Amino acid sequence: MSPRRSRDGGILSTLLLVAANLLVPIAIFVFGKGFFPYKPLLPGLATYGESSVYGEPPKAQFDKLVFMVVDALRSDFVYTATSGFKFTQSLIRDGGALPFTAHATSPTVTMPRLKAITTGSIPSFLDVVLNLDEGDESSSLASQDTWLAQMKRKKKGKLVMYGDDTWLKLFPGMFDRFEGTTSFFVSDFTEVDNNVTRHVPEELERKDWNTLVLHYLGLDHIGHKGGPRSPHMLNKQHEMDGIVKQIYQAIESKDHLKSTLFVICGDHGMNDAGNHGASSAGETSPALLFLSPKLKKLNKRHRAPLPENPDFQYYDTVEQSDLAPTLAALMGVPISKNNLGATIPDFLPFWSSSEVKAEILMRNADQIMQVAHAAFGQKMYEWSFKEDGKPETDDEKLAAGYMEFEQLYQQVYRGASPDLYQEMIPKAGNWLHEAQSFLSGMASNYDTPQMLLGFGIALSALVLALISSPTLPSIPFSLVTLVYGAMMFASSYVEEEQHFWYWGTTAWFGYLLVRGLNRKTAHPIAHAVSFGVILLAARIIKSWNQTGQKFAGEPDIVTLYLQTSPVLLWCLVGATYFWIQQHLTFGLSSLPIWLSFATSIGLVLAAFTFKVAFVVEDAPELLTEFVKKLLEINFSGGGRELVERARAVFIGLGILMAASLGFMGAKKQISQGQPGVFTALTVLTLFLVTQSRVTDIPLFLLYNLQFRLLLSYVPELELGEITLSSLLLQYASFFAQGGSNAISSIDLSSAYNGIATYNATFVGILTFLSNWAGPVYWAVATVILLLSKRQHLLSRRRGGEEGNVYKLHVSLMTVFIAAATAAVMGACGVLRDHLFIWTVFSPKYLYVVAWAGGVHLGVNVGMGGLFYWLGVREGSGREKA
Repeated sequence: MSPRRSRDGGILSTLLLVAANLLVPIAIFVFGKGFFPYKPLLPGLATYGESSVYGEPPKAQFDKLVFMVVDALRSDFVYTATSGFKFTQSLIRDGGALPFTAHATSPTVTMPRLKAITTGSIPSFLDVVLNLDEGDESSSLASQDTWLAQMKRKKKGKLVMYGDDTWLKLFPGMFDRFEGTTSFFVSDFTEVDNNVTRHVPEELERKDWNTLVLHYLGLDHIGHKGGPRSPHMLNKQHEMDGIVKQIYQAIESKDHLKSTLFVICGDHGMNDAGNHGASSAGETSPALLFLSPKLKKLNKRHRAPLPENPDFQYYDTVEQSDLAPTLAALMGVPISKNNLGATIPDFLPFWSSSEVKAEILMRNADQIMQVAHAAFGQKMYEWSFKEDGKPETDDEKLAAGYMEFEQLYQQVYRGASPDLYQEMIPKAGNWLHEAQSFLSGMASNYDTPQMLLGFGIALSALVLALISSPTLPSIPFSLVTLVYGAMMFASSYVEEEQHFWYWGTTAWFGYLLVRGLNRKTAHPIAHAVSFGVILLAARIIKSWNQTGQKFAGEPDIVTLYLQTSPVLLWCLVGATYFWIQQHLTFGLSSLPIWLSFATSIGLVLAAFTFKVAFVVEDAPELLTEFVKKLLEINFSGGGRELVERARAVFIGLGILMAASLGFMGAKKQISQGQPGVFTALTVLTLFLVTQSRVTDIPLFLLYNLQFRLLLSYVPELELGEITLSSLLLQYASFFAQGGSNAISSIDLSSAYNGIATYNATFVGILTFLSNWAGPVYWAVATVILLLSKRQHLLSRRRGGEEGNVYKLHVSLMTVFIAAATAAVMGACGVLRDHLFIWTVFSPKYLYVVAWAGGVHLGVNVGMGGLFYWLGVREGSGREKA
């Protein structure tokens, strides 16, 4: 082939590779638009006239509503002996509070849960994404029917809100007085709640409101930072119980509050790690309580506290959406049009008349049938025209059950027999819950053509990536890609994906070990020892954090050894920082010795003291007195000092990284004994350590050990083998640091390092780098392996092969990410009616977005490409010198 044709072919393949990488995010967007559409909703506000033709509206039992949300209030936080809600438990025993466990369906994050609570409907899974964007207003409920809108339409008082500003996004213009707080600033445990509580005394004196919404965030923030057993948790529960006492006693003593209903609930719970978003028992079981002195006449006293229950089910369990019709009945307003909730029957004794009780249930059934009719139309009743007159499909059975229920109601209403009411109550409850279950579980209104188009684009990206690759993928690489793609069609494999990467990594390096011995390498013992150490490190990394669903609570290195022995933890953490300092000093060896030493010591010490200060505030039980005294930390506490410390570290790291890259770009060496990219990797490692949980910091010692041993064997590895090693290590490190395919595993504890107020861009970047610290490390470490391979090819004079090093790496990584994206799209499409579509496959799709957009395009292609180009440029300068 002529040089010109070879050059033209190289340009064409590069363009194809660029096109493939551009098509991946386009495919994700197009498919997601069809997979996560907004569900059609009934417009307008419900009125009593259209919801039923039977009787007068039931009399309201309460005139005012205090609705208090304690974010992440898991049921056991209130109902067990270890709870700090002692006053609340006394009300449960006296009958002044009716307790429930509210089932919160996945996704268990704030925005969709508030939608369920206020509308009674089942929110879209897309609200998970919108929940992460504080600036988003597209998810507004301003035009939807909610009990808030109904209370406002009564015009009997103002609506007031203090707390999580998600309410202000959901209900723009709804509240007459309000003050919002930022829900994602998780380092703040106290001020975020004090800003709510300071308004309570004043509002309890006012007479101009009929609805007061309070949303406290501190307990959720404590969970994210330290888990449900954080030392801060009990104090926060005592604080919340004190607010309950203050409000309840005001209702008892103040005349203008005598007819006030006080509702306390969690929007969701939390898992054992303090996170939420998935469907574990802890995440889906928030507490729900109705409080009022008027409730005592129902004579419903309960035992409190209760014994611990691993399923977190206490008292009666209701659906979270049941709040909407229940509040509508108690407050005397129509049920929201899109409600799927069922009126909680415990409150029906408030009305003495059987006819009125039946009317409440009938109105609920009428409203739900309007939702069903909007979804299925007249075909629900086609069964009645058949010869046998028997319903067959689920929607027909729903209509038949409603007609039977309606006939029974009419008999009750006409006073046929008092016994019929007792017969109607269980039938009404059964039908309402069957309708709720059926309509909630209906397949979403997927845009199938849009999904197929996105899937086709992903396949096109895969084909283009294959064509652009200078060589075909190897058998091991192809096997990993194909098996991974097949796994995406099984929910259990998606939930436990970490095992694929752990075993794949072990098998791959085991293969390299055996192959090297079979080839009779020059130093077989050294080869065996090196790969043996790599395998041992992989085994330790695998056991560091248990993740997934099935084994999430099993013992691991962190829980067995590090959390129980802070001395061991800080010895390993100190060793990690010392290793970084030594490498940083060597990486700056072109500078005067005093400057390189002072820079490395100062920056590493600043990063270390920040981490210690962070742990003092976040998890003081992990900190030893020796560490405090060693560094003479006078940490007064509070978020501001942490912010300043983090900013100082980030500024220093930024300057040093810019200097490293600047030296490389100028073809100068910042280190006398190694390329500048090593220095850049060390600086990046210090940043990633800063963003990692303190218990995960020693993992970077193991990563570095594996990297250094692999680097020494680069001449024996083919380019594709380096890429496969990188792929396996990136994914394995993600899961080793506690990652999974569940939304609840996203760690927000370091998302606000250096940030005083919410900023979506910075918080998003820090969240990504915190959760994908391992993959980011290996992506840049791989650049060094590739540069070393390029240098080896140059020394061997392999006919221009060195020019394809980075291109082959990117093309293979693109092949995998395009295949993985297409596989997940295929699974979501084929299994869209699967029971776990919203709890397993949809979260996996969101993780694919992060892997494809963040890790592949942002880190492997973007950051990796920059570092590789600068490394080549620096290398050319050394060759000329």
